[in-house]
Order: sequence, then structure tokens, then C-alpha cells
Amino acid sequence: MNPPAQLNIEALIVTVRGHRVILDAELARIYNVSTKALNQAVKRNGEKFPQDFTFRLTRAETEELISLRSQNVTSNVGRGGRRYLPYAFTEHGAIMAANVLNSAAATRMSVFVVRAFVKMRSAFSDSRALARKLAALESELKSRLDVHEAAIVEILQRVMKILDPPPQPPQPPPPEIGFHVKEDSVRYRIKRTRISGAA
Repeated sequence: MNPPAQLNIEALIVTVRGHRVILDAELARIYNVSTKALNQAVKRNGEKFPQDFTFRLTRAETEELISLRSQNVTSNVGRGGRRYLPYAFTEHGAIMAANVLNSAAATRMSVFVVRAFVKMRSAFSDSRALARKLAALESELKSRLDVHEAAIVEILQRVMKILDPPPQPPQPPPPEIGFHVKEDSVRYRIKRTRISGAA
């Protein structure tokens, strides 16, 4: 299952305040709803969108993004004379938005949104084990998509636990390799002999 050819979701993900996010106008376009409809659905379900799911950009952040993307014709940042500053959605917020929209199109496209976030984050990891786990979870997500929308949220939470595991306690240093003999140090004396000169 591939996203529509005209959509490059990875290109729409930006970093704001240290978080990888997708802006409301871009997410609404992916989910085939208006930006207003998306934001209204979020406001109606405010308790499901804490600050680590979605947050509103400041004017300075919005202007910086407009400047960075001024050459990108696909960007909707600042287009259309918006009266309000845009909202940014983290991967958690993007999947929750699909859930509250209660739209078959949004549910279907949310798979590609999750995949784009995961791909960007896993690009910074060389762990083969992580890649295998993500591939298995993605396969399970696609197979369960038609069963119930709640499965998406459940599996996404498992993905995030893999990507952001709790801190582990420090590991003890590995044992030294090789054969070591422990013995007390011995002080060696040097016997000095005097050489008498000729009479």
C-alpha cells in the first residue's frame, strides 16, 4: 500500500522546538479535510491533545518556517491570509487527529503519516533490531487497519515505546579479556661495587 504519488509526507515534516511535527494545513490536506474542520475536531476533543500532541506556533516560528519554505510550492504555511497562527502536530497528535476525525480517508492516510515519522526517526539509528521491530509493527498495523480504528492507536503507542524507550540503568564495565596474574610488587636492590683506582 503506497501513498498517492503527489504526496511526499516526509517533506512536510519539520522540526519545531526540538520536535518533528507536521502543520495543521498540511495534515488537513493529507486527511482530505479543511484546516478549519481539522482544528475544530481537535478543539472538540481537547482532552485528547496535550502539549506533546499538538501546540500552536508563535509568530516568529511561523515567519521562520515561511522563510525556510519560500521556495517550496507545496507548502501551505502562511497561505491564504490566515487569521490564526498554525498548529503543529507531533506523530502522536497526527494519529489522534485521524481518530477524532472519524473519517475513512483520514484513517487510511494515517498509516502513511506514521510511516513517514518513523522513517525519519529511524534514519538516525543504525540498529538492525529496531528496524526489524518497526517492520513487524508496520505489517501488523496494515493487517489490522480494517478491523478497528482503535488498533491504530494501540500499535502506535507500541511504536513510540520502541523509538523512545525508558532510560536504562548504566551497565557495569565489561570484564577484561586475557590472563592476569596478581602478585605483590617486589623491591629489587642494586648492589653497587666500588672500583678502586691503581696506586
